[in-house]
Amino acid sequence: MKDIRVVGGKIASLGEMYSKLQPLGINVPNGFVVTTNAFRHFVQQAELEKHIHEILRGLDARNVRDLQRGGKEVRQHILRAELPKNLQEEIKKAYVKLGKAASVAVRSSATTEDLENASFAGQQETYLNVVGEKALLEAIKKVIASLFTDRAISYRQDKGFSNFGQLAVGVQHMVSSDKGSSGVMFTIDPETGFDKVVLINGSYGLGEMVAQGQVTPDEFVVFKPMLEKDDKGIIEKTLGVKKQKLVYGISGTKKVAVSADDRKKFCLSDREIIQLARWGVQIEKHFGKPMDIEWAKDGISGKLYIVQARPETVHAMQTNVHTMYVLKEKKVPLVTGMGVGMKIAIGKVQVIASPKDMGGFQKGGVLVTEITDPDWEPIMKLASGVVTDKGGRTSHAAIVSREFGIPAIVGTGNATKKLRAGKIVTADCSSGDEGRVYEGALRFEVRKRKLEYIPETKTKIMLNIGSPDEAFKNAFLPVKGVGLGRLEFIINSYIKIHPNALIDYKKMTVRVKKEIDAITIGYADKKQYYIDKLAEGIAKIGAAFWPYKVIIRFSDFKTNEYRQLIGGELYEPVEQNPMLGWRGASRYYDPRFKAAFGLECLAVKKVREEMGLQNVIPMVPFCRTSEEGRKVIALMKDYGLSKEANPALKVYVMCEIPSNVILADEFLDIFDGMSIGSNDLMQLTLGIDRDSGIGARIGNENDLAVKQMIGSVIKKCKERGKYVGICGQAPSDYPEFTKFLVEKNIESISLSPDAVISVTMQIAELEKKVYNKTL
Repeated sequence: MKDIRVVGGKIASLGEMYSKLQPLGINVPNGFVVTTNAFRHFVQQAELEKHIHEILRGLDARNVRDLQRGGKEVRQHILRAELPKNLQEEIKKAYVKLGKAASVAVRSSATTEDLENASFAGQQETYLNVVGEKALLEAIKKVIASLFTDRAISYRQDKGFSNFGQLAVGVQHMVSSDKGSSGVMFTIDPETGFDKVVLINGSYGLGEMVAQGQVTPDEFVVFKPMLEKDDKGIIEKTLGVKKQKLVYGISGTKKVAVSADDRKKFCLSDREIIQLARWGVQIEKHFGKPMDIEWAKDGISGKLYIVQARPETVHAMQTNVHTMYVLKEKKVPLVTGMGVGMKIAIGKVQVIASPKDMGGFQKGGVLVTEITDPDWEPIMKLASGVVTDKGGRTSHAAIVSREFGIPAIVGTGNATKKLRAGKIVTADCSSGDEGRVYEGALRFEVRKRKLEYIPETKTKIMLNIGSPDEAFKNAFLPVKGVGLGRLEFIINSYIKIHPNALIDYKKMTVRVKKEIDAITIGYADKKQYYIDKLAEGIAKIGAAFWPYKVIIRFSDFKTNEYRQLIGGELYEPVEQNPMLGWRGASRYYDPRFKAAFGLECLAVKKVREEMGLQNVIPMVPFCRTSEEGRKVIALMKDYGLSKEANPALKVYVMCEIPSNVILADEFLDIFDGMSIGSNDLMQLTLGIDRDSGIGARIGNENDLAVKQMIGSVIKKCKERGKYVGICGQAPSDYPEFTKFLVEKNIESISLSPDAVISVTMQIAELEKKVYNKTL
């Protein structure tokens, strides 16, 4: 890394890994470098510097036409010049030493490239499968010329760098990934900066397809703390749409179709995912910072290689401020895709097919296109948001949008067809992994909180969380785990299919089978799809707040909600009052749902045992009698969730029915603790229907009867030495109710994310008075 001024950032990084990390087992393809000294020698011998300065003097990079004219003129000067003879001879000698007629990749390595505060990702060109001395010399000259692409000139001006720069050119042995796979790896979550995971994207063939966003890749999330254990740590696997791949031609590359069978398979095995993630952690540790890494799998030898590594730039520049964008209105989205940037933008749709057409782009518009590559950067910096048909979270559009601080929605599949030019839209990436484009300008607000000083409290502050997508972005909040994680969101938003329809898949109608098949691509066993997707959602929440306890409530859908799932109408009765009907514990042991509940148990078992997240604690909702509690515990044991099999396992019960309070001792004989669901407990104590506006004026959780119920159960749990917390909404809404809980010495209070900071500050002040000391 001390040689950056001679070899540039990219090659310095490769040389560092080749010499220091290859002995540790990390494979890096060999190569050589045409140094910055050689670059200067060429520029001086060809008398290029004067011409280039004259052309670039006074050039305004924000004037697209002026930029295009100046860049083209500079590149033509370079391409017409000849490399010095002595330099040509040295390059030929190094090429022969690397391997006669070797296939090589020829890449730029600028001294300003791959820095922490400016990635320069994709600014210069890369040439793949270059074979032969003549082709190599020409490729090196083309890479030097690409120092003056329109996008590179524009980027340097934006970042305040000299518009000439120093360039080295790396020549690296090609990995036969055309017969294997390749992709990108981040050693943090690139959206949130959450640093306990490694994110890997991959697709078949050469890696340019992933980097340029021409395919929607497979995505793998690996939890770092579990990597030390054998084959543990993979917490999410998402199958990408891999319709094309880039392979070698006779010279250069070509695109070919991926077979239908291969599209349904992941491009890496679990063993390979773990190996790459371990390498990522080693590389991060060596460089002492989060890294953005490119990898390749040789399809002939089966070996994995690291072909590039650079510092991750976006989160390296962030300050200690928690920013939350909150959409205040809801509509049916026009299109959806992968959300990048956790922000919201409003602008006029501008559909552009090619960067050649960028001259008419108006600043502040929402750029809609099929894919982007580095040529698009001059226009992306003018956009309020970006929407693409293709690409994943490590594609060019995603990386550059993060760096520019604008939201992007990638991999929509149909944005260029669905979004009409000239219409005002809202691009919303605030809710996590899924990004949505809505018609019109919807109201939203931006909430910012400094996290420099948040007082420690005796009362544990925990989080209520629904979507796993929210987990990583909220992991920075000063909380001690999750008091309520809801399975319903995972089932409704990701699985979308009634579990019994998956169990009875072979009995389904052709129409229902078609709907199921479209969602469960790659799964012959449809039950396993349900288990895996539930487990992945739970694991993301468990990992985000590890090692603190994460309480996951088994599904608590009502019959009318279950009916909305694919195939749901075949299994769910129509009830007059679903709130008091077939829900919670009574559903689990019922023969009509018993097998479906078993899938939930197997998902929790997978998270705790296969993924190693023992901090996940299951919780039983709406348990009317102690007899129901015993039946559910027995059923969990049948599916491998028992203290006999795992002594560390704890099982909690929701306290949300008056019977849970009145017979608290009987319930605590069965369960290891109680989490108070104040919403349901209030309405069942006061006889109020929370879905009706009529009873809202009668009372809320501050009612004396409700408080007596809650005070009683807190006291009983403490007497029995069992966990007691509250996960209802009331502490987030009513300061006086929070005061009551602190006075009763409740163990934990679980809050919605937007209430954590303010309520924590309130609790700290309350505790000073209650305990008469600063905590």
